[in-house]
Amino acid sequence: MKIVILGTNHAGIAAANTLLDHYEGNEIVMIDRNSNMSYLGCGTAIWVGRQIEKPDELFYANPAQFEAKGAKIMTETTVTAIDFDQKEVHATTKSGENVTQNYDKLVLATGSRPIIPDIPGKELDGIHFLKLFQEGQAVDQELAKDTVKRVAVIGAGYIGTEIAEAAKRRGKEVLLFDAAKTSLASYYDEEFAQVMDENLTNHGISCHFGECATAFKGVNGRISQLVTDKATYDVDLLINCIGFTANSALASDHLETFKNGAILVNEYQQTSDPDVYAVGDVATIYSNALQEKTYIALASNAVRTGIVAGHNIGGTTLSSPGVQGSNGISIFGLHLTSTGLSLQAATRAGLKVAFSDVEDLQKAWFLHEDNDKVKIRIVYEEDSRRIVGAQLASHSEIIAGNINMFSLAIQDHLTIDQLALLDLFFLPHFNSPYNYMTMAALSAK
Repeated sequence: MKIVILGTNHAGIAAANTLLDHYEGNEIVMIDRNSNMSYLGCGTAIWVGRQIEKPDELFYANPAQFEAKGAKIMTETTVTAIDFDQKEVHATTKSGENVTQNYDKLVLATGSRPIIPDIPGKELDGIHFLKLFQEGQAVDQELAKDTVKRVAVIGAGYIGTEIAEAAKRRGKEVLLFDAAKTSLASYYDEEFAQVMDENLTNHGISCHFGECATAFKGVNGRISQLVTDKATYDVDLLINCIGFTANSALASDHLETFKNGAILVNEYQQTSDPDVYAVGDVATIYSNALQEKTYIALASNAVRTGIVAGHNIGGTTLSSPGVQGSNGISIFGLHLTSTGLSLQAATRAGLKVAFSDVEDLQKAWFLHEDNDKVKIRIVYEEDSRRIVGAQLASHSEIIAGNINMFSLAIQDHLTIDQLALLDLFFLPHFNSPYNYMTMAALSAK
């Protein structure tokens, strides 16, 4: 069987590895327009902010590794069309050669693309996006210029907040904008997001929330001013981080799609065309919190969906268990993690929910060294008591592991009352006998 995989980042790599490692005798062709593969974009700000010196380790795979397994790799090759009836992929190589690859099974792993604001001045130099490694390189080079002193970041989601920290670490004056009232509004309720807002402000980042960009102005073709609905700001560099959407243009006319253009898939990652699978950011995913299909663009989801597709194409029936959208962020030593739905998101989705909040110390109260405060919220359905979300904030890194327990609780439809009696270990070095997770569950009304 010949399997063509379009896209060589997390989802495409996971599908290819699954097929190559577990199912012999298939011909695997991987196509990507980029010159590299497996870039961990979540590490861009860490490198740009010089928390690591080189970006080399942000790549975890290379073409030679797949070629050694027998796959054919076609990088710097742009797919121009897909003939789904004839089962053909048409592409153009870097040298301009037109090539055609037929397939028995096709895997769409084309990922997502940045949302570009359609406002005056968007074509000016000095305006950047962050997705590909090359875009990270461009921003890194800009921040190395002495002439770049004031940086505006539009979008205070994860990528925007992270790159704002990176620019500040590089000694720049940083202005962070978002239309929402807080940073990280897609992931956290205001009470948690405001903890991050205070952290950003305390580290010298100028936060402008509830403010929308309306125009970019330039001098000699380069950005010099950002105009918002409230004021005009002089800037030397602007980084757009307002979000991503599914990169599904090649297939959207043939396959069934979600409201945002993502390709609809079933629990086997199969599209409306039985010989075509879609994985990663280009596809929908099933939310166990919502109990319906949605769109959540995360690298962790991309890997899981690639594995599921690989096994089903290889001949092993494997259904996806769904996801919770578990995520986290670390800015200037403050850590926030969340999974499932925030109170705001659950209410917006039409769920009738309640929540339980607790603030406590990470370790036992009698340990005074490095004993950080922890803020926790558990969101649950009022009638069923089913847990649908959790949020944690602390300077303690231990919360990073704790959020995974809540992810499993949502996946397994655990109630908040069951969580209250869960066997959680106690050791003073790590927690209290009545730790904050237990207390949050016991405090639920």
